[in-house]
Amino acid sequence: MDHETNEAEPDLSGSFCQTSSVGSPVSRCSLSLPRSLSFQVDDDIESENVSETGDIGDRALHSKRHSESGSIRLSDKGLENGMSVPISEGSAQHDSTALNTRSPMSLLPEEIISPISIDVLVCSKEKQEDKEKAFALPPLLEYMSCLVYLAVFGILGVLTRYKLQKLFGPGVAGVTSDNYPLYLDLPSNMVGSFLMGWWGVVFKGDISRVSDHLAIGLTTGYLGSLTTFSGWNQKMLDLSVDGHWVFSFVGFLIGLFLAAYAIKLGVGTAKCFKSFLERSNRSSDLAGWRVDNCYHHLGVLVVLVVILGLLWSVSWAMLKKEYNHDSGGAQLWLACIVAPPGVWIRWFLARLNGRGLGKAGSLKWVPFGTLIANVSAACIMAALSTVKKAVHTKTCETISTGIQLGFLGCLSTVSTFIAEYNAMEESQKNWRGYAYALMTIAVSFGLGILIYSVPVWTRGYK
Repeated sequence: MDHETNEAEPDLSGSFCQTSSVGSPVSRCSLSLPRSLSFQVDDDIESENVSETGDIGDRALHSKRHSESGSIRLSDKGLENGMSVPISEGSAQHDSTALNTRSPMSLLPEEIISPISIDVLVCSKEKQEDKEKAFALPPLLEYMSCLVYLAVFGILGVLTRYKLQKLFGPGVAGVTSDNYPLYLDLPSNMVGSFLMGWWGVVFKGDISRVSDHLAIGLTTGYLGSLTTFSGWNQKMLDLSVDGHWVFSFVGFLIGLFLAAYAIKLGVGTAKCFKSFLERSNRSSDLAGWRVDNCYHHLGVLVVLVVILGLLWSVSWAMLKKEYNHDSGGAQLWLACIVAPPGVWIRWFLARLNGRGLGKAGSLKWVPFGTLIANVSAACIMAALSTVKKAVHTKTCETISTGIQLGFLGCLSTVSTFIAEYNAMEESQKNWRGYAYALMTIAVSFGLGILIYSVPVWTRGYK
């Protein structure tokens, strides 16, 4: 191929590639594929993209290392089909963590040359220069940094959720209650979904340019722990076990509708604010905060380790102090102690999102990582609620409620769940969003009835 004349000629795979002048880091290719195969690839890519909208767990770290090494990794399906993948300068829409920052259907036509899997990491010249300046942590230290970020922000999420429960609960505002469809965790689920529109969709790329770990900490750690699906499901089980089946049904509808509207409102307001920053030339102010060398990474990590130690130390001290009292303080401090493992497990499970089932990767559109986290947390919470009613002692009440509030509240999430639902709803096959929501709610609630409601009805627990 003559690079100087920009002439196009067919390659061996049947596609036609055009390379820019010498020294240009990108090439532009267009595929010549059968229409049926093109449609199949298009559907597979969209399915994978919407499933990975919320989180991809520690796979983001592997993707980042691929991008920093300058390599391009093709999806397994693309390699198996022997297809060459189109690469263009306009294709560099994904951040360094390979996480979706917007719905795949929201991309403008001029930004898409042809379908590209999320696994294809393409960096523009500007981003390649940023990567050359960035400092790459050793893999072990990078994992440790992520775990510390997730732990600190997870505990902060639990504290925020608890305070919102008290603020909007019967004791203060009286908006939410255990006896009505407006359950206690509804405000935190709405706030977390709204902020997911800001930090997890619109501004995620900007936050990642400051620090990839900060983006993980804010979205997976803080917002994932601020919101809880298991608490939502358990409140609906409590209503149904008392015979308020209509309240349970309405509670699920209200919770889903308000969370879905909250993330749309968050995305809309964040886009308006971002356009204002761009017009006022303030979008580059974050460059000075970038964590891009060894000293910055280690400095931030040391500070977060100290904060985590203080949070755990204070929680242990307050747990011992409040344990003999009848207030809910002991439950809160125990929740702060056991919260980080819940966040870590959810983060590792998120690596299953977008992978599908089996070697063929069927049902890629289902975020199995998030689904497993939410359903398992709901089932364990239902089991602990059954134990509380069966044992009915102060010690059992404190320990069970603390685990429910902290570990299980952080293991399950509404913010990621609703981000995935929103991406599916805005895709070409919007029925997947409703199917995913119905699948998550129906399986969790159905298993909860077997684990919690049936023993309560048959044993006469009160």
